[in-house]
Amino acid sequence: MQFLLAFIVAAPLLGAVAALLPAPPGLKGRSPEQAVLRHGVTVTGVILAAAIALALGFDHDAPSRFQATTDISWIPALDVRIHLGVDGISLPLLVMTALLFFLCALYSYFKLPAGPSPKAFVALLLVLESGTLATFAVLDLLLFFLAFEMVLIPMYFLIARWGGAQRQAAAWKFILYTLLGSVVMLLGLLLIGVTAGTFDMVALASDNGRELSHTTQLLAVLSIGLGLAVKTPMWPLHSWLPDAHTAAPTVGSVLLAGVLLKMGTYGFVRILLPVTPDGMATFAPYLGAFAAVGIIYGSLACLALARKGNKGDLKRLIAYSSVGHMGFVLLGIASMTPTGVNGALFANIAHGLITGLLFFLVGALKDRYGTADLDTLAGATGAALYGRAPRFGALLAFAAVASLGLPGLAGFWGEMLALFGAFDPAEGLPRAAFLTYTAIGAFGTLLTAAYLLVVVRRVCMGDPKAGPEIAVADVQRYEFAAWTPLVALTVLAGLWPALLLGLTDPAVQQLLAGGTS
Repeated sequence: MQFLLAFIVAAPLLGAVAALLPAPPGLKGRSPEQAVLRHGVTVTGVILAAAIALALGFDHDAPSRFQATTDISWIPALDVRIHLGVDGISLPLLVMTALLFFLCALYSYFKLPAGPSPKAFVALLLVLESGTLATFAVLDLLLFFLAFEMVLIPMYFLIARWGGAQRQAAAWKFILYTLLGSVVMLLGLLLIGVTAGTFDMVALASDNGRELSHTTQLLAVLSIGLGLAVKTPMWPLHSWLPDAHTAAPTVGSVLLAGVLLKMGTYGFVRILLPVTPDGMATFAPYLGAFAAVGIIYGSLACLALARKGNKGDLKRLIAYSSVGHMGFVLLGIASMTPTGVNGALFANIAHGLITGLLFFLVGALKDRYGTADLDTLAGATGAALYGRAPRFGALLAFAAVASLGLPGLAGFWGEMLALFGAFDPAEGLPRAAFLTYTAIGAFGTLLTAAYLLVVVRRVCMGDPKAGPEIAVADVQRYEFAAWTPLVALTVLAGLWPALLLGLTDPAVQQLLAGGTS
């Protein structure tokens, strides 16, 4: 178990180096480009297998305890250690990350985005995977920061070199926003480490902020929270996200929504809630307010983009939907209750699965029609997916109803639990304010249903025989292979929520009580 977790974090880096080296003669095959893409599928597949083995070997009777731990001194002068471990909070995120990277590598093998060398594409993808996996596995504040920053450069180049229109501007906006947030976050992490005398996240969580004065906690929450809020992204620090999603290649959008956004909310749960509880209690009402505004803002932006005549880009629409969905995650965290935090963690996983599927589908739709413009897709002839490509249309409708929170699918439980947590927040938080946030969030679910049903009606419905005949390929085999796991897990998590909650709840209970998780 100890070896497995270290392997999961380090192996993608070794795979990235190998991707840049010349392939051995016997492995080149007919095409060197296909050989390096096959290498990406193989490495991410091995990482996924290791993550599944880690999950199977995990002691499910003690999910609040860190397992598969490695603790090695790295920089003795600063007491920085290579400290790795997983518990019930980080394990689902680790497995989902490994799954999404494997599916993206598999999809890219058959549908590589236009751009420079495939070697560079695969190497960047693997470096990105290592950084995201490390973020969910490290238990040292400075290592967390390094892993958090490690993902910026690969994602910048994936957008800037393999993206679509306006990719350079979107890539610069992405990295400037996130770097600025990271600088502020580093100051807060250093403040905690220097004041408490350790950067060890387990020791800091066990101390539960007793070594930190109220003023120190307030400063730490403000600075670290700003950095995490940019990555989440929280309204009004979200403006980099729609541009990045619109310009990014399909797999870039999938990973940005499915994995990178989760790093910010994970930081709130792993660091701020247990290490600075008094500071979080002070800022929780404001965090809840920003979350509630983000829910409504994201939904209204999506409704505006879905309206006829507004030339709304579907990728941009789904990006704005992420602002709303992540608002529910932040609202659950702001409640500072086990119910709300469990809902936030569940919504994180649900959003990764469902929005990852949506970006896959919209990317494939853009490949088929040459555009993601909703007015063009729903023009006089209409995309009419139900008639032209029924399996594709059914998948898009499924992803839409899952995203709007239909009971029985994964999207329902996270949002419901987050609202329940806000309805009865932790002791000391203003209940009247959180009741208002709950009402706003509940209204946001109606707006979410409205814009997603409008999208389904405009893209999937229509007369396939109207206007000139348009040949549209239905779901291909490689697409079926890449999308089916996301569909299956969305249904599984919706029908059997205890699969996730059984892992997260004991860890959350102990974390909020100032335990070792």
